[in-house]
Amino acid sequence: MTRPLKIALVAGEASGDILGAGLMQALKARHPEVQFIGVGGPRMQAEGLDSYFPMERLAVMGLVEVLGRLPELLKRRRRLIRTLIDERPDVFIGIDAPDFTLGVELKLRQAGIRTVHYVSPSVWAWRQKRVLKIRQACDLMLTLFPFEAQFYEAQQVPVCFVGHPLADTIDLAADRVAARSALGLSVAETVVALMPGSRGGEVERLGSLFLDTAARLCALRPGLRFVLPCANAERRAQVEAMLAGRELPVQLLDGRSHEALAACDAVLIASGTATLEALLFKRPMVVAYRVAPLTYRILKRLVKSPYISLPNLLAGRLLVPELIQDAATPETLAATLLPLLDDGQVQTAGFDSIHRTLRRGASERAAEAVLQLVERG
Repeated sequence: MTRPLKIALVAGEASGDILGAGLMQALKARHPEVQFIGVGGPRMQAEGLDSYFPMERLAVMGLVEVLGRLPELLKRRRRLIRTLIDERPDVFIGIDAPDFTLGVELKLRQAGIRTVHYVSPSVWAWRQKRVLKIRQACDLMLTLFPFEAQFYEAQQVPVCFVGHPLADTIDLAADRVAARSALGLSVAETVVALMPGSRGGEVERLGSLFLDTAARLCALRPGLRFVLPCANAERRAQVEAMLAGRELPVQLLDGRSHEALAACDAVLIASGTATLEALLFKRPMVVAYRVAPLTYRILKRLVKSPYISLPNLLAGRLLVPELIQDAATPETLAATLLPLLDDGQVQTAGFDSIHRTLRRGASERAAEAVLQLVERG
């Protein structure tokens, strides 16, 4: 294919920005004459995306939390659909954020524009009837995990399992010594990473809980050190306010989450993509999560999957502890994490095989699938 291409992409949060940037790199390597339009964060913009508005305006989660932002989100989606129909891209790629992007995909496909959805929503866990809308909205679904592709094949949705880019970029064996040296940590210290999430709402609900757990761990095991990566300056200020008045050996990091995971002995972590990163770094973990009480009551009735964390979903069994909502207390989290500092092998033994299954050259496979779809059109 030699003609210029115009590709539209929309990502709604930081993890989507990473995926989108990798996909854009792979697309440019195969087709240098390509223009990118849509919505994305700093990584996608660095790859050449003309972003119509800040990606952060889409970064909202939770059934209750989204209600206050709903009028703005609907307005932005209507305007984006009109703009993209006028622009007539060769293909539109919605990256995660399904509540926003699937509606865009449906309208664009009805207007004759080919559509791809990158990162499956959790239709296998809850709201399974969404697969009907996905079938209408998408010419192609790109999945990160093999069990997702199996679900779509059974539902007659065109699908390609591409693997996960993080499995490609993270080494099979992390260098703990080098990571500790980079962070100024002693090899002899016992280090716990605290990862309460990248969104403001997550840090608000989990930040103090994780710091209280750190205090409890210090009482049980004097001499522990903690590292806490902050996604951005706003999250750092948020955590610094929570640390005020506390005497805790916590080192805040600006980003550097991968170094924190490589350096630590175990991690207390919010459910989300970061749990996959901890798995890929072969670090034992305890997963915790809290949402608004009403959101939790609604989700508890809707979710069909027995697990919420990616390590357990990929393993098909309870590989890592999950402490959710009221079960997530400082005492319980500390008591669950403490044994992992001495022996996390029961967890990490299964992590390597999962890593190898996901290590497939995801961005390249995704780019190839997108370009094949464009060529068929």
